[in-house]
Amino acid sequence: MLKENGYLELKDFDRETHSVPSVTEIVKGVWFAGAIGHSNAIFIEADESVILIDPLDTLERGQKLRGIIEEKCHKPVRTIIYTHGHPDHRGGAGAFRDEVREIIAFKPVQAPLFGMERLGAIFGLRARRQFGYGLSDEEAVSQGLGPREGSNYGEHQAILPPTVLYDEEIVYRNIDGIELELIAIPGETDDQAAVWLPDKKVLCCGDDYYGCFPNLYAIRGGQYRDIAQWIKSLDKLMSYPAEHLLPGHTKAISGHAAITEVLGNYKSMMEYILDETLKGINEGKTADELASEIRLPEELSKLPYLGEYYGSVEWTVREIYAAYTGWFDGDPANLHPLPVSERSSRYISLMGGYEKVLKEAAKAYENGEYQLSLELCTLLSQSEADGISSDDPSDNASSDGSSFNEAPCKNLSLRKELLELKARALLALSDMETSANGRHYYIACAKEVKLRSEKL
Repeated sequence: MLKENGYLELKDFDRETHSVPSVTEIVKGVWFAGAIGHSNAIFIEADESVILIDPLDTLERGQKLRGIIEEKCHKPVRTIIYTHGHPDHRGGAGAFRDEVREIIAFKPVQAPLFGMERLGAIFGLRARRQFGYGLSDEEAVSQGLGPREGSNYGEHQAILPPTVLYDEEIVYRNIDGIELELIAIPGETDDQAAVWLPDKKVLCCGDDYYGCFPNLYAIRGGQYRDIAQWIKSLDKLMSYPAEHLLPGHTKAISGHAAITEVLGNYKSMMEYILDETLKGINEGKTADELASEIRLPEELSKLPYLGEYYGSVEWTVREIYAAYTGWFDGDPANLHPLPVSERSSRYISLMGGYEKVLKEAAKAYENGEYQLSLELCTLLSQSEADGISSDDPSDNASSDGSSFNEAPCKNLSLRKELLELKARALLALSDMETSANGRHYYIACAKEVKLRSEKL
């Protein structure tokens, strides 16, 4: 969400939510470790061993967690349970390599699309932007859901593969005297799992709930996160008489009434966005129209755990639209559009030429219309491939536009002015962005544009 000084809200959220590392014994024998890594860890003392749920994001942080477990329990970790496959929940597993005997995970309910593994370069580039890898702490402000990942500080991932993969909806286990239910809850990921401890009334929900607006769509890209399925998984979670809810990020919640209220509002938020988007699609509205119109009702938007510090309502609406209707918005003008470079060049010509459009972009920036300024800069960039008009992991630094039929601007000083203005507009928008992911993306792209400018 863009708002004046949005980054200050993000800083406040970061400070209030996960600024202080803590290790809390939630009930006897169940420990909740928060803000030690980017994700949380939960460890359970069994008869002769420890069961560990999510071993943090790096080897170094996993080693620190191992020391804490040894201090609290004086027993080895024999079992690790992954709530899902994201590396920030598995990267510390290597710290327990010499003592763990079983590593449990669930199979995805939906297999990845064929060829997804071929997109590593582009997803890697966009992930670096989204998560702010390479940004300083001052630039990044927050990673949204917890302390910044250890990889930002030179730490290393040490992921161990599962030894047991379940594909059932629910699995009942007794592990070293501890009764557990392992529950498939596809949501943020298709392999998401919850852990229910019936004797202790503790429910570990992975990333299907955390204390801010979730990544119903990740701007790094990826397969559709089925929101209707996620809603069903929230119903599953609410069916348990939990007295303690331990999420994979942000703070624990205690008290059954509080848990039911929070999960119920989380579900209502998803239902509202899904229903309003489908309704708008059926009325013939475009993704742009719906993204600008749909906002959470006040009773939901004011809730602190639905603040848009990670995901975004607008991004979610666009993702639902694409998932249900595909790329075509129903306007026949978009069936066979002009090539981007030709269209941009024609528009610029009709608007009075490169220099005039650049002056209007500068005027918009001075008037605080940063989005308009950025869009005009992008129009100019598209006409000559000087800016980030598309994601190209193979050449992220420069292009002289020679591959386009329309000749690019030959005035290097104007091209440099364009890039510098575009970078400033990106940075101005980053200060308005409440989402950590969006803020990182703006700043990372501003740095890339500045690099292009320096190479002219």
